[in-house]
Amino acid sequence: MDVKDIKTFIAVAEELHFGRAAERLHMAQPPVSRTIRALEEELGVELFKRDTRNVSLTNAGQEFLQPARDILESFRRATRIVQAADRGETGLVRIAYAGASTQVIVGRLARESRSQLPGIVLELQSQNFAEPAMSRVLQGEVDIALGRWDHIPAGVVTRPLAREDLVLAVPASHPLAHNESASIKDFSSEHFIMLSAHPGSVLGDRFRKICHSAGFEPDIVQIAPDTWTAISLVAAGVGCSLTLSTVANNVNDPNVTFVRVTDDYQPVELKMAWLDNQENSAVKAILDLSEITLPTPV
Repeated sequence: MDVKDIKTFIAVAEELHFGRAAERLHMAQPPVSRTIRALEEELGVELFKRDTRNVSLTNAGQEFLQPARDILESFRRATRIVQAADRGETGLVRIAYAGASTQVIVGRLARESRSQLPGIVLELQSQNFAEPAMSRVLQGEVDIALGRWDHIPAGVVTRPLAREDLVLAVPASHPLAHNESASIKDFSSEHFIMLSAHPGSVLGDRFRKICHSAGFEPDIVQIAPDTWTAISLVAAGVGCSLTLSTVANNVNDPNVTFVRVTDDYQPVELKMAWLDNQENSAVKAILDLSEITLPTPV
């Protein structure tokens, strides 16, 4: 028994006429009759009562009709699902990102994905530092990563999502809190809060370089496990913390002010990264959507 047999049985059962069923199926009548006879032999029951004038369902045929319709609908549903998956309209896409600095961007992409590609499930994994996130892309643990990298491994493709400024998060009570911008040298006597050190940290690299260029070694009084904690410590007056303009855009705390750093430094870009030669259609669909939702900055 196959789907063709099921379609033939349903057509004859609904038409109760072999000729009309054959027309509906765009077939000649003899193959329709042969299919029904073969199906009856396979099932070991008579599905139709036939005479020279009438065709009617037997009790077995009547009981078989709804299950046959269910089988056909399951096949059609499975066909739609696999075709949608091939077009990238369904599937799972895993995205790793750092919470505070990319929250708005990831939220925008998730909303557009839900609207434009409702069959795709986004698995969002926050609080991923850049280098560990890149390693997870390389190992196939996530499909897309958002982060800042100075060096991109072979086999990985990236696209800039934002070009960022370095800013200092300072307590609102700080004497320079009302300044729109300042040099890091103006904060040489301040206490600093830093994020946990990890290999390849772009922010840590820039912080060390601009402090050394300004001629001082920063007084680091506390290490924070993540940006949200660092900002909370700034709000509590523990010290200042170097961060990014995207973080400033995502934080609304009256106890914290952000001052743009005027020192020269290597540009910082928030990037989207994924493996080259991507074969997952759902991932391709999300990457295409991101081109519209999160265009590359000019």
